[in-house]
Amino acid sequence: GDTGDVAADSYHRWREDAALVKGMGLGAYRFSIAWPRIVPNGDGDRNPAGFEMYDGLVDALLEAGVQPWVTLYHWDLPQALQDRGGWQNENTALAFGVYAKRVAEHFKGRVKHWFTINEPQCFIGMGYGSGEHAPGLRLGEQELAACWENFRLAHSRAADILHQTDPEN
Repeated sequence: GDTGDVAADSYHRWREDAALVKGMGLGAYRFSIAWPRIVPNGDGDRNPAGFEMYDGLVDALLEAGVQPWVTLYHWDLPQALQDRGGWQNENTALAFGVYAKRVAEHFKGRVKHWFTINEPQCFIGMGYGSGEHAPGLRLGEQELAACWENFRLAHSRAADILHQTDPEN
């Protein structure tokens, strides 16, 4: 009966999170932007409400003297992309590049530190290989190799885009 519907609830409690980070005297705060929150279908229209939440968090951190360190992907592939093959499909890597560009352009000048993709061994190895994590698949060697190749393509495209969008960072 457990769900992840609320979890830490940073979506609603980002003000408190920023205050806690400041109160601890930290100079940096790493968090992830949820791809489905920003571009719900993965490669379609952007969600202004998603950006609004992250704008508030980034601005609150900066006002507190805390540098935001942002991860673009932490195990949260939009369902529409998974329905089209997920990381097995090269189009997912291409969509990730579009997402990265939207986010980089939006936060240019405010976010200086980026991580493209977090823990690929978990979301690919355990999601597409062993099936322990979502999407719970157990692919063969060739299909799994395609996932790894698409992850590498997504990372390299996003890294290039981040550098091109804000060359000073």
